[in-house]
Amino acid sequence: MTERIQLPTLSTGKDFNGDSFSPIYTTTVTVSGGVAAHGRASGRARSADGLLDLDLRMPSELGGDGQGTNPEQLFAAGFAACFHGALSLVARHEALDPDLISVAATVGFGRDPGNGGYLLRVDLVVTWPGVAAEVATPLMEKANSLCPYARMAWKGTPTTVTLSS
Repeated sequence: MTERIQLPTLSTGKDFNGDSFSPIYTTTVTVSGGVAAHGRASGRARSADGLLDLDLRMPSELGGDGQGTNPEQLFAAGFAACFHGALSLVARHEALDPDLISVAATVGFGRDPGNGGYLLRVDLVVTWPGVAAEVATPLMEKANSLCPYARMAWKGTPTTVTLSS
């Protein structure tokens, strides 16, 4: 029998401390370009702790060989996991069992009709067997307001770009 993993002690009420952003976790992933000198086409992504270490490849739909993961898959996994965590948190606050919740994130990559650049579109689908829509919907709305990936999608995320020396 597998022992249940201990949940983090994060909460919606006690983790905020101050008027400015205060990180409670930081990670770094570095992407190199590989043989094509292009991170999406032949890159390698590696986290500072080495736990994430994988090849990046263009999906076949974008002309690549599809023989590795791509940024959209990684983003979809992160978004789905984060939203699942937020929904599980609010479910527990309402004394509901989150064991059967699953979240599927579909990420679309396409052109921005405004300027010809690129955009992402995200669709989340929550499956929660045994929980009525009138119960689940307000909890999903609450999770949407808590999940940093969802907040990034509708609010934006402060981003800096610098050149290392």
